[in-house]
Amino acid sequence: MYQSREIFRQAQVHVEIMDTTLRDGEQTSGVSFLPYEKLVIAKALLEDLRVDRIEIASARVSDGELEAAKGICRWARRKGHIDKVEILGFVDDGKSLDWIAEAGGHVVNLLAKGSYRHCVCQLKKTPDEHISDILRNVQMAQDRGFDVNVYLEDWSNGMKSSPDYVFSLVDAMKDAGIKRFMLPDTLGVLNPMLVIDYFRKMKSRYESLHFDFHAHNDYDLAVSNVLAAVWSGAKGLHTSINGLGERAGNAPLASVQAILRDHFDAVTGIDEGKLNEVSHLVESYSGIAIPPNKPIVGSSVFTQVAGVHADGDNKNNLYCNDLLPERFGRKREYALGKASGKANIRKNLEELGLELSEEAMKKVTQRIIELGDKKELVTQEDLPYIVSDVLKHTTVEEKVVLKSYMVSTSYGLKPLAGAKLEVNGVLYEENATGDGQFDAFVRCIRHIYKDKLQRQFPWLLNYNVTIPPGGRTDALVQTTIEWEFEGRIYRTHALDADQTEAAIKATIKMLNMIEPLFEA
Repeated sequence: MYQSREIFRQAQVHVEIMDTTLRDGEQTSGVSFLPYEKLVIAKALLEDLRVDRIEIASARVSDGELEAAKGICRWARRKGHIDKVEILGFVDDGKSLDWIAEAGGHVVNLLAKGSYRHCVCQLKKTPDEHISDILRNVQMAQDRGFDVNVYLEDWSNGMKSSPDYVFSLVDAMKDAGIKRFMLPDTLGVLNPMLVIDYFRKMKSRYESLHFDFHAHNDYDLAVSNVLAAVWSGAKGLHTSINGLGERAGNAPLASVQAILRDHFDAVTGIDEGKLNEVSHLVESYSGIAIPPNKPIVGSSVFTQVAGVHADGDNKNNLYCNDLLPERFGRKREYALGKASGKANIRKNLEELGLELSEEAMKKVTQRIIELGDKKELVTQEDLPYIVSDVLKHTTVEEKVVLKSYMVSTSYGLKPLAGAKLEVNGVLYEENATGDGQFDAFVRCIRHIYKDKLQRQFPWLLNYNVTIPPGGRTDALVQTTIEWEFEGRIYRTHALDADQTEAAIKATIKMLNMIEPLFEA
């Protein structure tokens, strides 16, 4: 019953990925997608990531949910994807089917009770009554032209405490024309050994049926359980972007994809190069930040910190594994701090086109270690300044100088900013309003670059403010900003007691970093 890796490799086993970011993922506390956001995510999932199916909504939830489902279904029908769009429905004698029909859907994921306790305690029905209700609703859906999948809610606890009930349900439904039986670990109570045991029993009894597995991450075992399910014959997996979902969430798609490919040689349709991009899209719309150490998509997971690791990478990639960042549209970085060795620093200098003697490298390394001991953040963009300072050269030439600026905000009025900027000795002045003080300032600078210098202005990608704990309002604020310009990411930071001042300093620092590109 168990499938070895060699069998996966030889058979080219294909695993269906059903992504439920737009349904279960939206059940994350504090997350609510607007209709247009749902449509953008649906397009990214089906056309960029190329998942097999998406679950986009629960029937009868709200008018906003219906509007979002209509938009996705209209688009999916035009693009030939309507069979890949699924909506959760209930055993409610056609009310859910009416809702799904109005939305324009074609596939219903019918929610049945997969454990005896759910059946008798929540529904207040006998198993025979519930089975009769399910079959009646399945037939109604099929008569109306829907494809039907069935969730066995709380299946994991059903297999633990009432397996005969589970088997009686599936026995009654196995010949009803249901496309997929979806087996959820609704409360996240399983471990890999139990998943293998329960799936073995299901597969041995119902060899011809298609089983999906839907994991929850309450014990941080969702990914492990998903892989145990595949190992045991599951043909479909449910995932979400960034692991969003009820309580502790679902199995994150990026991790599942990487492990399926690297550890099982299983085949999916996923375009790995789009995983990082789509993860950050969902991060933006959901408001749930991706932890820096999140596998595959976290900001730090392809960053080597220890100097010995950078040295090993220079010597036949000794510290690399199959998770090459280029697979996911990313690149390896080498952190600068107290753990940095010369190899880390040399890697960063190479990217900047700088070469130093061994003696100079020692001095620069020592300065970076000193800064790291003080918990100061050191970025690649700081290196030219550190090199200049350590080697007693004159200050790095600043060709972009902020001569003066003014920002103001008043109740009921948009913030206003004015700035005088000197670029290569020529003074420019501009005023602008914005949605915040820093936004108004950036609009000033953007006007100068676009309207007066006829230059492109970088895109702001990320803005992060770090405030020390302790409640002091006069504490130094560290602002770190990421910009994208001509395909490269620039990360600059600055310190000040005023958040806007720190952000402005970081912006001017970035402009000096890109100035040589305009002179080339």
